[in-house]
Amino acid sequence: MTRRLVVEADGGSRGNPGPAAFGALVRDPETGAVVAESFETIGVATNNVAEYRGLIAGLTAAMDVDPTALVEVRLDSKLIVEQMSGRWRIKDPTLRGLALQARDIAPAEQVRYTWVPRAQNTAADALVNRALDGKPAIALPPVSARRTLPGWAPDLGDPTVLLCVRHGATEHSLQKVFSGVGGANPPLAPIGLDQSDAVAREIKERGGADRIVASPLLRAQQTAQVIAADLGIDNVDTTEGFAECDFGEWDGLTFAQVRAGWPGLLDAWLGSTAVAPPGGESFDDHRARVERARVALVAAYPGMRVVLVAHVSPIKMLALGALGAPTSALFSSEVMPCSLTTIAWWADGNCSMRGFAESGHLRDLVHAGM
Repeated sequence: MTRRLVVEADGGSRGNPGPAAFGALVRDPETGAVVAESFETIGVATNNVAEYRGLIAGLTAAMDVDPTALVEVRLDSKLIVEQMSGRWRIKDPTLRGLALQARDIAPAEQVRYTWVPRAQNTAADALVNRALDGKPAIALPPVSARRTLPGWAPDLGDPTVLLCVRHGATEHSLQKVFSGVGGANPPLAPIGLDQSDAVAREIKERGGADRIVASPLLRAQQTAQVIAADLGIDNVDTTEGFAECDFGEWDGLTFAQVRAGWPGLLDAWLGSTAVAPPGGESFDDHRARVERARVALVAAYPGMRVVLVAHVSPIKMLALGALGAPTSALFSSEVMPCSLTTIAWWADGNCSMRGFAESGHLRDLVHAGM
């Protein structure tokens, strides 16, 4: 059966012409997993040139994944979709040359072009901005790793199992205010300490753990110490990469207060994971940070059961990575204080979600406002 792939591509110029970059990714349409990505600055160029360069990079990556695949290319440039589909003439000689280069990458019968609204092309757009901002790529498992069934490949040994615990509740949690890495760093509230005890007992009943790793923020460290004491683990390892997202000037404010102060920026933030709060961190940048920390953690603790005490955003990013879901999907889930998310990672890059935001052990400890 012929494999199908989706290319999402974009390009942009800050000035048109101005400093320009492209971004492209290849997605498995059945799973939604990103199997390849490419982004790069290209000097001074126009938006159209940058978008064509994104198309070329995306088609090249798709053919590297599978040269026999049927490819749907999704772009938010009506011009390129119409020109590459043969419905519009290409008058500009520079664009004509780029179009010919794109057509030489894959047989025409294997490729079709689809225009999508800009709001549906945010992943590629985020790569463009990542290139222009000089940000590093998100590490992806090798393409070959994504073609096996998790846990079924031979002689890979035991997976690293992450028991991801959101810290116990703080006053910020109870008041539903933004509480990121650069903010007030509140301690656990009394109910947060009780929740920490409850999740520690739950982990012990599930077989315990070999190690405990925590975000450097106080609420995560306090939760981790409670769990460590219950499991008889002496040390808590600290990893900066699992700290909460930086919400900048919004830290300590409620959603309503942010809406009142930054209505346009809040809408942009909710509409694109590439947008950051003022003085803060975008969810795209946060996901990249968490993924780098995750790769390092799995390499450091092969085959172990590791309790990871972190926060809402890092745990969601780990879950999205395991599922191959877009970053924008983070708005569609909740992670309660001291809930438990379990994900296993094998040495070949495959992973398996075993549980998400489980909270049965907290049934007597859920605050009315949470």
